Amino acid sequence: MIAEMVTSNTSLWSSDKSRARLPDINEAGPRWVQILGTEPEEMAEAARANVDFGAQIIDINMGCPAKKVCRKLAGSALMRDERLVSDILSAVVSAVNVPVTLKMRLGWSKDTMNAVTIAKIAEDAGIQLLSVHGRTRECRFKGPVDYEEIGRVKSSVNIPVIANGDIVCPDQVVSLVRTFGFDGVMIGRGILGKPWLVEKINGALAGENKGLIMSVAQWKELLTTHLMLLNEFYGGNRSVRIARKHIGWYLGHVANGIDMAREFNRLSDSLQQKDYIKKIDAVSFGGGLSRHSSDLQK
Repeated sequence: MIAEMVTSNTSLWSSDKSRARLPDINEAGPRWVQILGTEPEEMAEAARANVDFGAQIIDINMGCPAKKVCRKLAGSALMRDERLVSDILSAVVSAVNVPVTLKMRLGWSKDTMNAVTIAKIAEDAGIQLLSVHGRTRECRFKGPVDYEEIGRVKSSVNIPVIANGDIVCPDQVVSLVRTFGFDGVMIGRGILGKPWLVEKINGALAGENKGLIMSVAQWKELLTTHLMLLNEFYGGNRSVRIARKHIGWYLGHVANGIDMAREFNRLSDSLQQKDYIKKIDAVSFGGGLSRHSSDLQK
């Protein structure tokens, strides 16, 4: 499942960026939409509108650490106001007839970690699943992830708890699930340029020992397909710009990827981009894939 985040202010949904994030009833399910805001009734209205568009799950964002979000007291800043958290969660749960979930952090800072308290408030409000990033807002994305604290959240409630933060390999996930009893993991930055990671993790959790081995030819086909889908979804110059970011992530796991990404970024249309990938005849998957060298073979 992939959650798309949209603002709770429906008057801002007319932009191309927001429209692309709204659910489409023709999309394969489950259609999971994350809403971001600070006003209970506005959040409730946004949830209702997304369900009307076809959302099958509504997720509430209380984990985003971005300054522009926290300045508006949204995202992880909401965890500083437990009463407002309760009001928002109750309003959204009451507004829709689909499951409502919550994404949060451990708290605002290490001195004010209140994830266990928020988890209990969420369960009482009718939230059906929690995703917990194992850092505070103060930490943003730096420092170690505190999986033990996420484990304390898990043991404090009777609803599923998903662990998030620096999830990078199958063995790690198996260990976390066995140690803390997490109901699953949420992968963020760890999947950038490695979309096959989900399949590898699912296999490991199912007890499969075989790895997902991909040849260079298959890797190139994957990149080409990704480019095609980006062009179909965004079209024109926008897809070309967005492709630079995505292909850059793929190339980030290749030993000589920096120079290749620099060349790719000079290309001005989608056909040139596809041709560039097709013409790659040799790639070194050495240093750039040191932690995941079993993913690819020459």
